Amino acid sequence: YCINGDNNMSTQITTAFVEQYKSNVLHLAQQKGSRLRNAVRVEMVTGKNAFFERIGSTAAEKRTSRHSDTPRMDTPHSRRRVSLDDYDWADLIDQEDKVRMLISPQSEYAIAGANAMGRAMDTAIIDAATGTAYSGVAGGTSVSLPSAQKVAHGGTDLSVGKLRSAKKILDAAEVDPDEERFLVCSAEQIDALLNETEVTSSDFNTIKTLVQGEIDTFMGFKFIRSERLNTDSTPSRQVLAFAKSAIGLAIGSDISTKISERADKNYATQVFLSMTIGATRIEEEKMVEIACNE
Repeated sequence: YCINGDNNMSTQITTAFVEQYKSNVLHLAQQKGSRLRNAVRVEMVTGKNAFFERIGSTAAEKRTSRHSDTPRMDTPHSRRRVSLDDYDWADLIDQEDKVRMLISPQSEYAIAGANAMGRAMDTAIIDAATGTAYSGVAGGTSVSLPSAQKVAHGGTDLSVGKLRSAKKILDAAEVDPDEERFLVCSAEQIDALLNETEVTSSDFNTIKTLVQGEIDTFMGFKFIRSERLNTDSTPSRQVLAFAKSAIGLAIGSDISTKISERADKNYATQVFLSMTIGATRIEEEKMVEIACNE
């Protein structure tokens, strides 16, 4: 960026200045702002509606004779529609010294903007995880998360038993054991695990280190803490257990940045961020909802 004159002169907002700020925001948004972006399948798309393509499984056919006809396997194809929404964030800066600080990675405006966009991204992912998905060629068929993919609350909070049930559901569906699995819950659920009277000493020690932040994985799930999880009508907290390819995040336009002078605001500098995203559940078999009474 370029500073003209002394402190009483304005700061010239150059293209390089804006690009540096945008770079800082994108880094913060991916590393700190959104906790779930790296836990789902991400695709760059165009248009207001997009589709995640799905390919089903087929069976090999046993050859019964020499020189027999080559079998044809009709691989099942299906798709999930995702609708994209626009998100905006803006703030005004009056003090010139704060304008100079915009391109610092520690800029309060870069952090605030990135966190706001990250929270919006996480909310879209969480809502898609257990919400209605849309399938079919045109994406007109609604699909709900089946009851078989849900672990009932049973009047209790998160427990080792519920984690085992979620793992069993994923394993029984032949979800690739090499694919990353995630468990999204709040601080309340992590604390509840420690209060279980039936937890074995080895489980207790593992959960204790999980609570202390020394590890982030237990029973094959990488734990991600979020205080943005939804509740159902019970109400119970909807904790999410899933494989990475269970949810799709479609990005029509990643976070873009505009920094300009506002004549209508006494020539204050406006910082403006926008993005266009959408999310959908791609495969029910890879998603488990764990109901937890807090």
